[in-house]
Amino acid sequence: MKLSPRLKAIASYVKKGDIVADIGTDHGYIPVYLVNNNISEKIIASDINEGPLNNAIEYIKKNKLQNEIDTRLGDGLNSINPNEVDTVIIAGMGGLLIAEILEESKEVTKSIKNFILQPMVAVDELRRYLYDNEFKIIDEKLAKEGDKLYHILYVQHGKDELEKEIYFEVGKKLIENKDELLEEFLKLKINKIEKILNNLQNQHKEKSRNKYIELKEKYSQYMEVLKSLC
Repeated sequence: MKLSPRLKAIASYVKKGDIVADIGTDHGYIPVYLVNNNISEKIIASDINEGPLNNAIEYIKKNKLQNEIDTRLGDGLNSINPNEVDTVIIAGMGGLLIAEILEESKEVTKSIKNFILQPMVAVDELRRYLYDNEFKIIDEKLAKEGDKLYHILYVQHGKDELEKEIYFEVGKKLIENKDELLEEFLKLKINKIEKILNNLQNQHKEKSRNKYIELKEKYSQYMEVLKSLC
């Protein structure tokens, strides 16, 4: 089966030979892809819900990979043991939930070398959590499916250096790499802010005025990043 652009971008960060845990595996597409493409020989596919896990089990059986892929029912990183895997994938859930999963299983988290994180929302709050808790974003890319853009973060332990507040909103690595989808992402953000600014412009409440000033500053930062891509 051919992976979607989002899943393929996630899989691209897995190093050959790594033992991998796919948390929230859903249908098990990534584990099967990694084994079939000789990227990983041993994978744990875990999900908190029986339904998705059963779907993964059926897909794994269909591909005759029961020996290579171990399926487990469990919440977050509770389904794996310390030093059991090299790389963990946590994808397809909110940024705050991903942060919560990392926070709740610190003993396991400390033993993992590589984290591939793909938040559906709240990527800025996830970046802030990573920065505050000694995680370093080694690389980041955007993937597009339909009209939606997704952030994929490749993370390791270490202290990150973030010189600008905007790097929580727009990944520093996206800017440094001039990601091919970054311009589109920035224009979407800028357009959204412009609409809110227009609505706030004629409001005289102090709360609205403060919000206007805050968004105006953010707008300027987004524009500065956009110009840097030219």
